[in-house]
Amino acid sequence: MDSDITTSATTKYTNGSTDSNSQKNSSHCIGLAPTHDLDRTLRIVLYLLIFITSIVGNTIILIVLGCNRHLRTVTNTFLLSLAVSDLLLALFCMPFNLIPSLLKDFIFGWFICRSAAYLMGISVSVSTFSLVAISLERYGAICAPLRSRSWQTRSHASRVVCATWILSLALMVPYGLYSQLLPFSKDDGSTGHKCRMQWPSCTMQRVWPLFLLIVLFFLPGVIMLLAYSLISWELYRGIRFDTALRRQTQEIHRSMLRTGGTSNNYRQDTFSSNSGNADNLSSPDMNKKQLDKSIVELNDLNRTVSEASSTRTRLESQQSRARSTVSETNLLAKKRIIRMLATIVVTYFLCWTPLYSVNVWRVFDRRSAHCALSGTPILLIKLLCYTSSAVNPIIYCFMNRRFRNACFVTLRCCPVVGNRSGGIGGGGGGGGTMISGRGSRMTRTLVEDEIPGAMGSLASRNNYTSLTTVS
Repeated sequence: MDSDITTSATTKYTNGSTDSNSQKNSSHCIGLAPTHDLDRTLRIVLYLLIFITSIVGNTIILIVLGCNRHLRTVTNTFLLSLAVSDLLLALFCMPFNLIPSLLKDFIFGWFICRSAAYLMGISVSVSTFSLVAISLERYGAICAPLRSRSWQTRSHASRVVCATWILSLALMVPYGLYSQLLPFSKDDGSTGHKCRMQWPSCTMQRVWPLFLLIVLFFLPGVIMLLAYSLISWELYRGIRFDTALRRQTQEIHRSMLRTGGTSNNYRQDTFSSNSGNADNLSSPDMNKKQLDKSIVELNDLNRTVSEASSTRTRLESQQSRARSTVSETNLLAKKRIIRMLATIVVTYFLCWTPLYSVNVWRVFDRRSAHCALSGTPILLIKLLCYTSSAVNPIIYCFMNRRFRNACFVTLRCCPVVGNRSGGIGGGGGGGGTMISGRGSRMTRTLVEDEIPGAMGSLASRNNYTSLTTVS
């Protein structure tokens, strides 16, 4: 995160800049295609849209999670930290970037220059570390629910959140130390100011962007990619298991129907045979009353067996349908979760790859980067980074059914009534629950959030199993 690109008031003031670097860059850009600034009105509209979306979305998350005790789970602890960091990014970075870029002058003074740059770095760092923590927590909840049960607690999550903030405060100290307010001459002869990082040596100026590239982009990106890939693979295995189980259940159901028909025919044949034998045994040597009594008992026995077989066939059919419903529910939930995980990874790399690529470019070829990125390109790259603070609440919270319900009830100022063990986005309470057998390790919260009837169908399946065992 180089200061010329991401700190407050980082737009290059090419008009009238008198420092040596600007003069060299201007002369170097002669003959190249000129860059045009994005229209002021469009720039303001885009900034306001992202700013308002980020402020409203993250504020709602803070209110909902703060007012509903049953939502204070492990995952939601990290989401709370993520919302705070995204809120800081919107409040302390966007205004102090937009206004100086419009005025071509940083008017807020040296204290805001240093503090805004420092808070901006902290918010980006905490946001990144929070995303990594969420990915690792979900990996433990879904792929290793039993092993992760010991550390998936709210107290452990709180300690991790505190560690991410302390680490971010320490890592971003250079922004507070080396951010300076530098004067420059405008076209009208007046003096303007720009907020820049003034490094004590060229080596530090080159090492800092590479350090941030590794710590805040490369390593977190690799960890998130691996974690969500393993989660997706585990869910894919569960999908294959559920599909095979549903196919096997349907085959067993059809086989039972065929067996039931054969058994009824067999009982009818047996009854006819027994009746025939009884007729053959009827002779003057046999007591007629005893024969009649045996025939009546035989008829009652066949009728009882037929009714029991019919009841068992009906219960087995209901059990088969219940299992099929649970399997289809789990299948839909897992597919939806995989799509959400893919969205998370794609959004992260889409928002941050351009910025870190530009920073590395500027380390090795500052002049060409300045010529190519001045004006609209760098503004669009910054807007893309700010978009992450507005998109995170949508992906992690508002795409979740339980959070939407809690949000609706909270904004209506009504008490929330619901399951007190739930969470947002999965992995909420420490460990997972086996949903449909081996190879299908999904947390109970994930299924309940995606499709509310899933666990009800599972309970029905257990009831049918008990009835079948009794019969």
